[in-house]
Amino acid sequence: MTGLAIGQVCAQPQISLFSLNQVEIKDGPFLHAQQVNINYLLELDADKLLAPYRREAGLDAISDSYGNWENTGLDGHIAGHYITALSLSYASSKDIRLLKRLQYMLAQLQLVQDANGDGYLGGIPSGEKMWNQVGTGKIDADLFSMNKTWVPWYNLHKMFAGLKDAYVIAGQHNAKEILLDYGDWVKYLVKNLSHGQIQKMLITEHGGMNEVFVDMAEISGDQEYLQLAKSFSQDAILNPLLKSEDRLNGLHANTQIPKIVGFKRYADATGNKEWNAAAEFFWQRVVNHRSTAIGGNSIKEHFHAIEDFESMVKDVEGPETCNTYNMLKLSKMLYLTSAETQYLDYYERALYNHILASQHPEHGGLVYFTSMRAGHYRKYSSVHDSMWCCVGSGIENHGKYGELIYAQDANDNLYVNLFIASKLEVINKKITLEQDTLFPEEETSVIRVKGEGQFSLNIRRPKWLADRKFNISVNGKFVKDSTKNKTYFSIKRKWHHGDLVKISLPMATKAEALPSQAKHYAIVHGPIVLAAKVNPFPNEKLNFIGDDSRMGHIASGQVCPPEALPVMLDNPDEFIRKLKPVAGQALTYIADEQVSNPLSEPVKLVPFYKLHDSRYQVYWPNATQAELAAFRQQEALKAAKLAAIEKLTIDKVAPGEQQPESDHFYQGENSEAGVHMGRHWRHTRAWFSYELNDEQQRAKILRISYFGLDNGRYFTILLNGNKIADVELKGDKGNQFFDLDYSIPSSVINSSNGKLTLKFIAKPGSVAGGIYGVRLMSAAK
Repeated sequence: MTGLAIGQVCAQPQISLFSLNQVEIKDGPFLHAQQVNINYLLELDADKLLAPYRREAGLDAISDSYGNWENTGLDGHIAGHYITALSLSYASSKDIRLLKRLQYMLAQLQLVQDANGDGYLGGIPSGEKMWNQVGTGKIDADLFSMNKTWVPWYNLHKMFAGLKDAYVIAGQHNAKEILLDYGDWVKYLVKNLSHGQIQKMLITEHGGMNEVFVDMAEISGDQEYLQLAKSFSQDAILNPLLKSEDRLNGLHANTQIPKIVGFKRYADATGNKEWNAAAEFFWQRVVNHRSTAIGGNSIKEHFHAIEDFESMVKDVEGPETCNTYNMLKLSKMLYLTSAETQYLDYYERALYNHILASQHPEHGGLVYFTSMRAGHYRKYSSVHDSMWCCVGSGIENHGKYGELIYAQDANDNLYVNLFIASKLEVINKKITLEQDTLFPEEETSVIRVKGEGQFSLNIRRPKWLADRKFNISVNGKFVKDSTKNKTYFSIKRKWHHGDLVKISLPMATKAEALPSQAKHYAIVHGPIVLAAKVNPFPNEKLNFIGDDSRMGHIASGQVCPPEALPVMLDNPDEFIRKLKPVAGQALTYIADEQVSNPLSEPVKLVPFYKLHDSRYQVYWPNATQAELAAFRQQEALKAAKLAAIEKLTIDKVAPGEQQPESDHFYQGENSEAGVHMGRHWRHTRAWFSYELNDEQQRAKILRISYFGLDNGRYFTILLNGNKIADVELKGDKGNQFFDLDYSIPSSVINSSNGKLTLKFIAKPGSVAGGIYGVRLMSAAK
């Protein structure tokens, strides 16, 4: 097969990027992160990652599979990420060990595909039975399960994307053959499904299937894949965006972002301006209205109410790394077709402060949630125990730092987008650019030209420069911008071997308010978020490494009461002005004026990406001197009330939220989930269940949260098959949420072996729920 005629089918981008093997990352934090990630990749066991695929194909096992998410329903999802990560890191580093590992993975997958005999590749438990049901139109779709299987299309998408990357990025031609055979399997599977049936499937998280189908159309020349891409684009998400409507509140963030990446990919391939505008609108709403200073978004994986960011500084489960991984992908795509540097400004902010910060600089462990709650901390993955989604995207993140540093346009003019130590080989011009910089620790970057040629060198004007002067010299002489472009400083000339371009990058420090919460501020220097290490519990011993449990990615240790932490006093701008630089330590400041600090150590601010294995403070509460005492008292009362409830809580579930439900092995029939007044719910016309943990068999109370106006709903609550209550919701509690406590018989606990199946069953013709919260407690409070 031949590829599509790009000029006929794909919208011509204004800007194009260089391949990763043309960009070499040089000394600095990004090279260090790249190498640490390579070590992590090589430590992973390829046979363990392949084990679910061999099992489902009926092949003899070479190795047991990994545990954690890899043997509890999402079996095989890391392998697809792994193939992408090997491809990216090999292209970036040219490390032959990565190529050999990639080739081994592909050879084994070819054996698996041959054994399946129909093109299928999957590690999903009992996948053949489930897909046979789907192919005949028997589709039972919930937010995070389809036909009682944990997000199967999401799982498959990782392998589709991995195979595509192995071919496009790493040049492995057998990956193309495996990919297109896999595509034939999909075509056959869905050939008799209606648009409505496919849309029903898309209720369940499905990753970026629409994006990869466009990729396959481009690779193969087969127009049928473009139609599949359109069919696999969810109307319920696309249609509001086409009308510039933000209906994102409460939605699972990383379920949506890959869909929008796919909308953009389809728009580029077909010249669809409406879908492109939808992607732009989504980006604007998320970046400008839903993101934190580090560039991350979401609480407990979901978009919170846009007008209320309070949960961002209260909850321990802050921005998810997968979200930012996908937002960077969308930003890159939008930049390429618009050349607008707003996308680069966001990319740079998120790259340093979320992506780079999400990797442990020594053992390479990867972070799932980056809490914005002051005084909390992060958990890092263990290479052989932690198989979270953010491990999959994380091992990709640190292999592609060179993707957007440089670009070129149709006239072969060059663009410098990021100030990262690197070398660019412009093969068609026989030009090399070497960028030497210690940015952000120093406010300069130097570019050396090797070779000769006539072209414009365009250097991005970062938004954070604001009114500070952007001085650029060539061979020691200051030059003027040849275009007066507000986003790029352009130098058009005949370049000679040895020409030296020096760029000044003066940065300033500012206090950046949390959206909708003017009483909380982050400290930002240029594009770099500064944070403080805080130690409110001097004798505690925190475990910063995740284990193999389903919830091992959550930093579930003691929360720090806000009244025990530093508070920024009075005018934030004045606070910034009084920060004291620490001599000999770049980007390090002491805050000892206009701050109330109850800690024994002084407040020292450092780049957040350098702060690891510690509690930290990114956002600072702000109060006047007059407000301070009342603020600390109020926060202490709220913290004490919450701590008392949490102390009695043995286990809890947030119905309608993906990870809490997945971690508690949600099952159900004819069930739905949604958001009301900022809280997630689940109900059913049949039944749904969770598996609760009570290892010490201490449970005495089951606390269920309801909404006061739900009326005429009759259902039964069972624990391990024992009736706990018959419930009637009468709608007589008003427009508010309320809790009901149910006593648990000791006989149920004594015979439970530490596991309790909680089941809600609707009475005939009625609805069970909505259920807004579940707590298993040792006593009532």
